[in-house]
Amino acid sequence: MVNTFRGRPPTEAAEPDLAAGRADRDDFVRVAAPFRTELLAHCYRMLGSVHDAEDLVQETYLRAWRGYQGFEGRSSLRVWLYRIATSACLTALEHKSRRFVPAGLGLPSDDPDAPLPRPGLEISWVQPLPDTPVASHDPAAIVAERGSVRLAMIAAFQQLPPRQRAVLILRDVLAWRAAEVAELLGTTPAAVNSALQRARAQLEEMALDEEDVTADALDADHRTLLDQYVKAFENADMDTLLRLLRDEVRLEMPPQPAWFSGRDHVTRFFARQVLTTPGVMRLLPTTANGGRPAMATYWRQSDGSFHADALQVLTLRGYQVASISAFRDPSLFPLFGLPVRLPADAPRAPSWSASRS
Repeated sequence: MVNTFRGRPPTEAAEPDLAAGRADRDDFVRVAAPFRTELLAHCYRMLGSVHDAEDLVQETYLRAWRGYQGFEGRSSLRVWLYRIATSACLTALEHKSRRFVPAGLGLPSDDPDAPLPRPGLEISWVQPLPDTPVASHDPAAIVAERGSVRLAMIAAFQQLPPRQRAVLILRDVLAWRAAEVAELLGTTPAAVNSALQRARAQLEEMALDEEDVTADALDADHRTLLDQYVKAFENADMDTLLRLLRDEVRLEMPPQPAWFSGRDHVTRFFARQVLTTPGVMRLLPTTANGGRPAMATYWRQSDGSFHADALQVLTLRGYQVASISAFRDPSLFPLFGLPVRLPADAPRAPSWSASRS
């Protein structure tokens, strides 16, 4: 496995001046605010859920606010907040089941014509992460940050035991020293290094493919591909969709446990069970998980309006779609700044090029 984040941690935000008013908890809100975005990404890596990550960031700030008068500055404020957040995540993981993607639960379905099984509402699913600005001007740091939150990596993190997960993220994503991680976890540097080796070995076995395209790297042909993808869905145009998908394309639709692999199975499923009538879907472009192209999909209702249905996160390789992760969870839409309803007379979405300009 090629590790895109090992050895080049994201550049941290500028450390605020804490000399004045350290004992004043009212000052905490000002000096801690710049770290919220990166703490959310950290908790998301640990938990695999944007909803849970939001809750844990709130808990982190509450704990830190309460303890701010005792903060003595032996470490930076950023490191102190990461310590609180990591401990909060590990405590939360004691009471939470592991999160999955459908491909992690079994083999793909070999019958695209069969009725889908009931949604796996009892299963904890990995969720997508809304994009936020990266607080760095270092291209290597930006690549590292985006590589560590892509869906395949987040799903892989969730397969590690929580403490191994914490060690891997703190050491390889945040570039903490073994002694710092050992102090946080109440163990020894030797134990930390051993856990790190086991975690890296397990990720190597998963053979994660790093070659995908983020939104800021899209050229004119990529943008044309994405515009054609939108039109194919909205017009139920299977011939166009067939051209846009790679031979080995994967389709997952949490909380639906069934998933499909291969262009023939994926397109047959869409043709028989999704894209049966032109005009019943609307798509809005967005991005997720470190700048990956994404589409918000809406279904037309009996009154003509369109209601939120799924958030599709796409993986592009070359000039074709390599995977579609369609999260059928309308509660995600507000987190992405997306409406949950479009009126019947809503105009078509702008082209991908126009929406990204």
